Amino acid sequence: MKLQDLSIDGVRVPRFLYGTAWKEQETSRLAGLAIRQGFRGIDTANQRRHYHEAGVGEAVQASIRSGLIRREDLFLQTKFTFQGGQDHRLPYDPKAPIRTQVEQSVASSLEHLGIDTIDAYLLHGPTSRIGLGAEDWEAWRAMESIHADGRLRLLGISNVNLGQLRELCHRASVPPRLVQNRCFAADGWDREVRAFCSSNGIVYQGFSLLTANRAALARPEVARIADRHARTVPQVVFRFAIDVGILPLTGTTDPVHMREDLEALAFQLDPTEVDRLEGLIG
Repeated sequence: MKLQDLSIDGVRVPRFLYGTAWKEQETSRLAGLAIRQGFRGIDTANQRRHYHEAGVGEAVQASIRSGLIRREDLFLQTKFTFQGGQDHRLPYDPKAPIRTQVEQSVASSLEHLGIDTIDAYLLHGPTSRIGLGAEDWEAWRAMESIHADGRLRLLGISNVNLGQLRELCHRASVPPRLVQNRCFAADGWDREVRAFCSSNGIVYQGFSLLTANRAALARPEVARIADRHARTVPQVVFRFAIDVGILPLTGTTDPVHMREDLEALAFQLDPTEVDRLEGLIG
């Protein structure tokens, strides 16, 4: 039996998200394909350097018009990216205050996606690797204000370390409900941040589960676990992620792999297998 969706503050969050980074002009086709294969959660960002958010919107609106889905069937997540993470195609006035940039970026995202509310809105990483600076807080306060008027249903942050996350939870009026980080097996799959999230009602999303861990996943024990369950190594990794409290993202462009990835929701690993996978290093 497949796992039930999560519910966060009344927002339905699927157990698996389709990530749309680095797909450029193929974004609309691939996001539409992912929806047809069964994905009901789409992750993007208003960062033209790495994402084509408007392409996601084209796929979403086409899927709705065709009758394949309703808007309420989809969980749509996007992000505010500071200028340092952008190229010249900015979704806001670079001379405006950060608060105004967030407002403009949200308005642009709503237009790109063709929707009235964004299910989850993430700060796309702090401005530095140590602590949270004035610009981080100005952006977060702006996000809190937009959350209050209903356009943003859940707030979160990505590319964050434990110290920054602790500080954010301590000082935020609206605490983060989602964290999205790159997961490295060599670092215990971000164990400390995951543990903090679990203790504080935060859903942890993991990306690059496959691409960041090629050496670890090539180990013979991983293949043996996959063979034991008659599954692929990616399916085992995604199922492991779910079992340890990670909401996984996949960015595959292959429709067969899309279906296979979603099948990770439909089987279980033994606790000893989960422990073995959690202990992997490169």
